[in-house]
Amino acid sequence: MDQNYVIDGILRWLGLVILFTFHEFGHAWMAMKCGDNTAKDEGRVSLNPLVHIDMIGTVIMPLIMFLVPGGGLIGWAKPVPVNHSNLNNPRRDDVLVTLAGPWMNLVLAVVFIGLARIGLEFHSHKVMSFCGDVADLSLLLFFFNLLPVPPLDGSQLLRVAVNMSYDTYAELSRYGFMALILLMRVEPIWTMLNFLTERSFQMIAHWFGMQI
Repeated sequence: MDQNYVIDGILRWLGLVILFTFHEFGHAWMAMKCGDNTAKDEGRVSLNPLVHIDMIGTVIMPLIMFLVPGGGLIGWAKPVPVNHSNLNNPRRDDVLVTLAGPWMNLVLAVVFIGLARIGLEFHSHKVMSFCGDVADLSLLLFFFNLLPVPPLDGSQLLRVAVNMSYDTYAELSRYGFMALILLMRVEPIWTMLNFLTERSFQMIAHWFGMQI
């Protein structure tokens, strides 16, 4: 295997770890602000990646994904625990806590595209390429997580929208992973996600005066 390919794969993996860390931190921080200290008590209101890492979902599967050609897109972090009964306004705060993770990915996409612009200014192709790749991945995770399939954040929003009980949602979530695997094989879904990611990337890059 080419050495540069391995290095690029490891760098992309590190970028993914950053995205997962901020995503879960967003959930934990918002839950704390909304009155639930469950995640805080478990040390999850932290930007230390070690407290959010799932060995299989954050390390093994993503490394395979990035180091093996055609490895696909598979990865996850440890979910943040939330006790909804502790939230100040359960229905409203449930939405805020759920959205905090994806919105963190959106913010990071803007930040990394800005850093890519700085790399362009200093004629650093490596910085520009790395930051651009991480921003692209962050946008993809933003849209992907909004799909209404358990355990993705979009399913939590759907649960709130239809006023589904937690017990019913928990029962449906038992089949969520299988449904997610099937969904990932539906080509139109990926076409839509890639379109949204690309157009969003272009729009944000335009804010920084970059033509993609």
